[in-house]
Amino acid sequence: MYQHHKLKVERTAQYSTIGNANKNTTRLVIACHGQGQLAKHFVRRFDVLDDGKTLVIAPEALSKFYIKNMQGEVGACWMTREDRLDEISDYTNYLQQLYDHYVPMLSEEVEIILFGFSQGGATIFRWAMEKFPKVDAFILFGSMLPEDLDYSPHLDYFNSKKLIWIYGTEDQFLTPPRLEFGRNVIAKSQLNFEELTFEGKHVVPREVVKTLFEK
Repeated sequence: MYQHHKLKVERTAQYSTIGNANKNTTRLVIACHGQGQLAKHFVRRFDVLDDGKTLVIAPEALSKFYIKNMQGEVGACWMTREDRLDEISDYTNYLQQLYDHYVPMLSEEVEIILFGFSQGGATIFRWAMEKFPKVDAFILFGSMLPEDLDYSPHLDYFNSKKLIWIYGTEDQFLTPPRLEFGRNVIAKSQLNFEELTFEGKHVVPREVVKTLFEK
């Protein structure tokens, strides 16, 4: 008789950093990449923040795949619709473990910012809704707020932070209908987002990162 089973296992996660972890570090940015990216490439978008006081951590999603063919470029993915709840549980535990490892090394006054690009935007909010880490700001970059979560019991948590939704005016994935849908999700959530735009496509330009973190 056919049976399907699940087994929790320990595995190795990859992540990349820019900056140092010490008591002089006053800003921590945890930046989650988009679908099909790798942390070692994505983290380079944040080298403009390498000021001696900022630590950028780019976690890499736990699932990898060949983007085009079996010999081609490899990318990583945070979740798919297959066993999605298990994948969410796995990556939220992973992100919280990474957070818990680094935060005690930093200044007691450290500012903590969660940054999510594309699929990584939903990732940071699903993590927050599972673990409620102590952070100061959320940045949805070229992304959408997950519409299947109930934010209403946690408005005090989210609206005590800086919430930014930013996207390129030529983003090929955030079409006008998608943007309207995204605005409706945010309105329904009652979260106080600031909506910002920049001239560009579905990418994370260094100059936009620099300007954004100077705000």
